[in-house]
Amino acid sequence: MSARILVIEDDEGILKFLRRGLAYEGYQVDTAPDGPTGLSLARDNPPDLVVLDLMLPGMDGLEVCRRLRTGGPVPILILTAKDTVNDRVLGLDMGADDYMVKPFNLDELLARIRALLRRAQPARPQVLRFGDLSLDTGTRQAMRNDRVISLTAKEYELLELFMRHPRQVLTREVIFDQVWGYDFGGESNIIEVYIRYLRQKLENEDEPRLLHTVRGMGYVLREPT
Repeated sequence: MSARILVIEDDEGILKFLRRGLAYEGYQVDTAPDGPTGLSLARDNPPDLVVLDLMLPGMDGLEVCRRLRTGGPVPILILTAKDTVNDRVLGLDMGADDYMVKPFNLDELLARIRALLRRAQPARPQVLRFGDLSLDTGTRQAMRNDRVISLTAKEYELLELFMRHPRQVLTREVIFDQVWGYDFGGESNIIEVYIRYLRQKLENEDEPRLLHTVRGMGYVLREPT
């Protein structure tokens, strides 16, 4: 059975273009011209992935993204004309898994969809441990010293990457590829933003730092010195 993709987009030309391109690749495609209709379709016929515009009538895309995420772990790819780092971070914080800026290349969009669908395949849950930090890949819950740490989708993916490669310096290129699946651009500071988010959550109550910056190289999860 081919994957079902829901496209929520108010531009009729883009909607037709995506419907035709996705159907040609063998996907089942549902479309919605506004936020409320998209949410209704997602509830009645749950998709395997959602392509979501941000500037929608009836309900903006960020709110649609937030509501979709509360309903389950469906992959969400934001497609929008907004092209600032703040816009991207806000969309990812609302639970989106990827972000593309219009105008876009269809082949790149299809590649990202394939990557998101592969990533969504269930894996056997396990508990990753590093010192007093643990990460349950089944519940996606982190704990440090018996303190529960609430993580956004991207914070979880970033922490999981470090937990699977302890004491190994990860370059920006590796992090971009493994967590975002593409490069935001050489001048983007999104990795620094998310490292800061994780540190704030991991270092509550003056706990020793675990995520360290290796100047000129990248970041590493290692014991405090």
